[in-house]
Amino acid sequence: MLLEAQFSTRQTPVRETELSPCELFDRHKDRIYSIALRYSGDPSAAQDIAQETFLKLFAALGTFRGESTFESWLYRLVVNACLDYRRKSKRLAPFVENVLDLLHAPGASALDSVMQDEMSGQLKAAVDTLPAEQRMVVVLRYTEGLSYDQIAEAMGCSAGTIASRLSRVHKVLERRLRRLAAKGNYRG
Repeated sequence: MLLEAQFSTRQTPVRETELSPCELFDRHKDRIYSIALRYSGDPSAAQDIAQETFLKLFAALGTFRGESTFESWLYRLVVNACLDYRRKSKRLAPFVENVLDLLHAPGASALDSVMQDEMSGQLKAAVDTLPAEQRMVVVLRYTEGLSYDQIAEAMGCSAGTIASRLSRVHKVLERRLRRLAAKGNYRG
């Protein structure tokens, strides 16, 4: 699996800390940007979050003690940068963001984007309305494929807390999507 190849737990923390800043950037830039983009839904915000993550990474690299895997530590930096960005900025309404994303979608026309699977769009909109920590759990679990233990380590809480948050998220999303289906906004 690609994720396992990029973030293998068999890598020792010393190996990552011995890399140059350029090597660290090249190795982790896509993963960090991907998490930031899935969290924020905005390419510009994702770039800001990724930049902030790398600044924190390079500033704190010498303090990495190896008490967790380097990857868990890096995920924690990304999570914190996402949550910090969320706290600092005001977001547009999800509908406006989705329209702007459609108009700026690279490699696809606005019409192509509008024609994408309707349920996927409804699910994304529902996820976008979740509180920041719940949305981050969804991103790390379903887009990054992390285990409950890995998410717990990245977010600084227990695996039980992660399970509880995911359970609440599932119930909230189910209710929201059922309401949309009942209103006729989704033709399944």
